[in-house]
Amino acid sequence: MTTVTTPATTSVPRTGNPFVQSVRDSLVVARRNLIRMLRIPEVVIFGLVQPIMFVVLFSYVFGGSMNVGGSTSPALYREFLMAGIFAQTVTFATAGAGAGIADDMHKGLIDRFRSLPMARGAVLTGRTLADLVQTALTVVVLAIVALLVGWRVHEGLPKALAAFGLLLLLGYAFSWIGALIGLSVRTPEAATSGGLIWLFPLTFISNAFVDSNQMTPWLRHIAEWNPFSATVLACRELFGNLPPGYQTPDVWPMQHPVLASVLWSIVIILVFRTLAVRKYRSATV
Repeated sequence: MTTVTTPATTSVPRTGNPFVQSVRDSLVVARRNLIRMLRIPEVVIFGLVQPIMFVVLFSYVFGGSMNVGGSTSPALYREFLMAGIFAQTVTFATAGAGAGIADDMHKGLIDRFRSLPMARGAVLTGRTLADLVQTALTVVVLAIVALLVGWRVHEGLPKALAAFGLLLLLGYAFSWIGALIGLSVRTPEAATSGGLIWLFPLTFISNAFVDSNQMTPWLRHIAEWNPFSATVLACRELFGNLPPGYQTPDVWPMQHPVLASVLWSIVIILVFRTLAVRKYRSATV
């Protein structure tokens, strides 16, 4: 009898429900990445320092000079600010996701995963799920710091949890952008730079830190249709953090921010997950 040898780069056929196996493989990869994060705690610690610095700096350095809803009250601005800081924090995790995948590519780990009988998209899905867990931990710590500087929730716990859910959905969506960047560059350093360079204009040309009504018309239109702005305004409404004199812009995403936030996040996930999985296949062949 002739023995046929299967090449190392060819996946072994598997039986059973493909969807269930894909979920199982994704969870295994996510567990691997979480264990790796726990073994390098400084990554998590440094990830917590930056958002805490933003909270303190914006609250106490700029708090008395910002006009929101016709008021320059530092207390009102702190509550107005926090939804923007939360959203910025979950989106900045994009750079870490890209750098992690680029590092795995650089070390040849992705090629080793490809030789195993596992779903093709599981490597990327597992990585993004692990990043989501780390982002959730960061948001919890950030919320505690926000409470200490005077931030409060005024619409009850269920709406607050819904707001945090929107934030994590946005962070998960953006992690797929990071995955695509990580697969498209040659080094982790390039992935980090590429993951941050577009995030700064995205987050600052928005309603995260200032009232978009005070922007020049052309800049205001960009901010109002920014997916980031929809999530920020949705969180402000759910937290009850809108200033008394705030005027909601008369455009669809700002009039229906919760729905707009969900739709934007879903579209980003569908588009960039498809592109990332396609890039993963071509990059590892």
